[in-house]
Amino acid sequence: MVTSDRKVRKLMEEYGKTAVLKTAALRADMDEKTARKYLRAGKLPSELKIRHTWRTREDPFEEQWPEAERMLEALPELEAKELFEWLCERNPGAFQEGQVRTFQRHVRGWRALKGPEKEVFFGQEHQPGRRMSTDFTHAKELGITIAGEPFDHLLCHCVLTYSNWEWATICYSESMLALRVGVQGAVLRLGYVPGEHWTDHSSAATHRPGDDADNGAREYNLEYLDLMGHFGMTPRTIQVNSPNENGDVESLNGVLKRRMKQRLLLRGSCDFASIEQYRAFLEQVIEKANSRRTQRLEEEVGRMTLLSASRLTEHKDYKCPVRSGSTITVDRRIYSVPSRLIGERVDVRRYQDRMEVFFHGQLQLEVPWISRDQAHHIDYRHIIYWLVRKPGAFANYRYRSDMFPTESFRWAYDALSGELTGHAADREYLQILHHAAQTMECEVEQALRMLRCKGQVPRLDRVLGGTRRSLPAPPELSPLEADLDEYDELLDRKGVAA
Repeated sequence: MVTSDRKVRKLMEEYGKTAVLKTAALRADMDEKTARKYLRAGKLPSELKIRHTWRTREDPFEEQWPEAERMLEALPELEAKELFEWLCERNPGAFQEGQVRTFQRHVRGWRALKGPEKEVFFGQEHQPGRRMSTDFTHAKELGITIAGEPFDHLLCHCVLTYSNWEWATICYSESMLALRVGVQGAVLRLGYVPGEHWTDHSSAATHRPGDDADNGAREYNLEYLDLMGHFGMTPRTIQVNSPNENGDVESLNGVLKRRMKQRLLLRGSCDFASIEQYRAFLEQVIEKANSRRTQRLEEEVGRMTLLSASRLTEHKDYKCPVRSGSTITVDRRIYSVPSRLIGERVDVRRYQDRMEVFFHGQLQLEVPWISRDQAHHIDYRHIIYWLVRKPGAFANYRYRSDMFPTESFRWAYDALSGELTGHAADREYLQILHHAAQTMECEVEQALRMLRCKGQVPRLDRVLGGTRRSLPAPPELSPLEADLDEYDELLDRKGVAA
């Protein structure tokens, strides 16, 4: 049994009190012979341990080590495991797979004694109330689903580097709008404004000017400067390709997601009924973590400025002309709008997750925001009336794929194309789609599925027979105009009769 330094210290302490070996050994829970040995030596077990510099077994890499050393000198970034496999290829049968750990220790020792100098990271002393750091982190590994559907999203994570107080908002891209929502959410939650705001060189905050494209220099975006000016914070960025300078928020990204993962395990499910329910769960996790940081947060609050700025809108405004194809373009995304708006200019509000279209202050359309550049969102209901009248345009229509709202409609068109010749299939399919726009798409789809199960071609008459007829538009009635003179005359007659 190994004797610890703690027991020997206890032995020496008790022996100094009693000067009786047997009593001191008993109180130190030690054998009397062992106690005598350490009292005579006057040293702790760790001080008596002899460190040997000789090998206890033969070095299996002795012959090949000079070759490995030359490779390490020529390629310092080479990993030990890859070098081991290279030696195995050069010397078949000389080594076994289980010796890789021994070789890795050889390489680690060589690098400590003869390897290149390593980068030094200098610990920083954070001042209370001075710095807030923001970073975007992907949350895909959490496996969140909304009503059973995967929810692909990011978190805009803001951290006060002195107290580690944090806040996070759900976002869908590393855009300037997402950064505005995230920073504003953290500041409003805190109620105070730190002196500086730090971020990395994401395109949301910075851009590369054309003249300095070669040297990697970046400048602040005007929208980002406006955001900082609105809240009275000084903008700061880390150096390019130096995420360690934003290490506080980088490390807390992982801590936050691990904490959320644990809470999800206790919850028993990663599925939420709505995004609002998931947002409430996220805020609950963060608030619980912040409750243990109140002492240092109080120091920060005493150094920060009380929030007095007004709340910024959490959307971007655009004015877009409606082109002849009944489409508008918003941030390189193409959307269809009702064809009656062709030739007009509409007002667009773009939120993180949706887009709203207004004309003369009246809402005309609300659609999900597309996250990919050059993508499109075409609603067949906006154009089907004219496409039925111009069926020849369907074959080469640029957004033809959007005219198949579900797989059943795709099957219907393919089945009609196999049955009819020329443009007849296009005309008949467009009439089916037009009927879906006038009635209920789900009913038409159900009729198509029934025809598919029966092995029948989805001709228009069969589809119409399996769905309700479209209701005629109600007649326009002229507004009722009341003549108040008739009421006066009626009252006069009543007075005469009385």
